[in-house]
Amino acid sequence: MDLRSRLEALPAADRDAWVDDFLGLPPLPPDEPLPPGAVPNLPAGVAEILVALDAVPVTAADHFVDIGAGLGRVALLAHLLTGARAHGIELQASLVEHARSSAANLGLTGVTFEHANAEDVELDGNVVFLYAPCNGAMLRRVLARIEQLAQRRAIVVCAVDFELHDVPWLRARPALHHSITLYDASP
Repeated sequence: MDLRSRLEALPAADRDAWVDDFLGLPPLPPDEPLPPGAVPNLPAGVAEILVALDAVPVTAADHFVDIGAGLGRVALLAHLLTGARAHGIELQASLVEHARSSAANLGLTGVTFEHANAEDVELDGNVVFLYAPCNGAMLRRVLARIEQLAQRRAIVVCAVDFELHDVPWLRARPALHHSITLYDASP
């Protein structure tokens, strides 16, 4: 039985804990000090991850970027379920080390994690996942980085639990889920 079938066979309420155990993710450690605008780590739920992966749809030809990757749940699942290359960017060094360890323990070479502030790095990829990693001025600077990426290639932005309707270079897709909004952008 493949991973997707195993997930779908579980009661929805049990999926997050099962995935964390399967991926070898530790309990969430306390947050490190964060800069203004950064949001404490909140893991995206498996249900939201599955909806986003299906709605894009993410395939093995894609390069998936998770901004605010935390322990790596989203990037690891994106790679395992679709074969897409996945890259997580996370501010908290301890979370990055745990995510890297999980990827290594699973023998995954198509998943990488970077300890960085997304507002300071040049982004690469064509699917960008945001589970409310920041707000205010920091979010504006991260969106500027994503816009730079969109000026180079067509991208899809998956926003979970927040909307980006006032960003003129993003085109919202029709609503598909109460907590997920997809946006397209291209050069």
